[in-house]
Amino acid sequence: MSDSDVALIRTQRLRAAVASTVGTSIEWYDFFLYGTAAALIFPNLFFPGSTPFAGVLAAFGTQFVGFAARPIGAALFGHFGDRIGRKGTLIGTLLTMGIGTLLIGCLPTAVSIGVAAPVLLTILRIAQGIGVGGEWGGSVLLAMEWGDQKKRGLMASLPQLGVPIGLLLSTGVVRLVSSLSGGGFLVWAWRIPFLLSIVLIGVGLYVRLRVLESPQFDTVVKREAVVRQPVWRAIVEHPREILSSAFLRMSEQAPFYLFITFVLTYGTKKLSLSSDDLLGYTMIAAVAGVVCVPLFGWLSDRIGRKLMYGIGVVCVGLYAFPYFGLLNTKVGGLVLLGIVVSLVLHAMQYGPQAALIAESFGTNVRYSGAGLGYQLASVIAGGPAPLIATAILANTGSSTWISWYIVGCAVVAMLALLALPQRVPAPEPAAAA
Repeated sequence: MSDSDVALIRTQRLRAAVASTVGTSIEWYDFFLYGTAAALIFPNLFFPGSTPFAGVLAAFGTQFVGFAARPIGAALFGHFGDRIGRKGTLIGTLLTMGIGTLLIGCLPTAVSIGVAAPVLLTILRIAQGIGVGGEWGGSVLLAMEWGDQKKRGLMASLPQLGVPIGLLLSTGVVRLVSSLSGGGFLVWAWRIPFLLSIVLIGVGLYVRLRVLESPQFDTVVKREAVVRQPVWRAIVEHPREILSSAFLRMSEQAPFYLFITFVLTYGTKKLSLSSDDLLGYTMIAAVAGVVCVPLFGWLSDRIGRKLMYGIGVVCVGLYAFPYFGLLNTKVGGLVLLGIVVSLVLHAMQYGPQAALIAESFGTNVRYSGAGLGYQLASVIAGGPAPLIATAILANTGSSTWISWYIVGCAVVAMLALLALPQRVPAPEPAAAA
């Protein structure tokens, strides 16, 4: 291999890592922005006249449809990702998500157009879900397939940084706009974070258009091994891998959406804490996640994916009761500690998760199979979690059964992790011949 080839590979590895991480950060900014708004803003603007908990449940219900749409996005974009390539498909996911978010910022509220407002909000949330549903598989594969094959855990964890970065950006922008606009936030300024999505779309397109197609996919094309119906092939040949991938996320995704969205409802309505304080604590926790996600991805390259992930599952289960115990003190420092630790334990699973799931599938069906397994968890874990927790709180007035719910998620995840086949494909060359 010539020096120019080596230089090209190094350049493209860096571009792939940057393009994947920047792209997922933008996608998750959009997705988390909705979650924050569903907890703090949308109940009053799109579901007026409801009781406080009914309004929150309705807002989280529209949030859930976004999760339900994610497997659809995984199947749709997974098909094209395995048929025409990762790069072009990722342009489509970025535009789908970004335009949906932009239009939410332009949406009239229920005061202006009545019941049409929550209906349109739901449709745009579905568009967000489809976009982010197709995003994850392509981003992870672009980084992992371009990267050093001995560092798959680390390379695949880089797009996962989009979660804490997106959370940090969305929470920070909401907090900043809220502080600067004062009483105007619920009237008009809430739209600003959504409208800013147009800037992020431009940034994302710029970085993604500069990266070349995944070399491993190019190899599949040259060998004429492209599958005509990759989604169906993945379902037929890898049902155990898909289902195990979905259920092992129960201890990661369900608690995560309690830690970042439901905590805003619980903290403000049950504990009477300041929403600005809670948003600030979440931002600090997101910074910790930026450090911890690649750290645990790197560690999984050394001790193994399953072991690293299993440690995270156990820790989340053990933390279920201490988490709410720290929140219930209403002491700022302890509440901050509770939120920060929750996202560190989440990172213990989220760091190695991408490689753990993606390695279970061959290159020609990897986008479809890994995407389906990953996004099906949105229907059984992430989507229902805030709804379940809010209903429990409304009926019991206590966090006890919410903690038991987290423990149950950890048990299910551990069983799924043990059931996931120990199939690690042979390392493939980082550059096509």
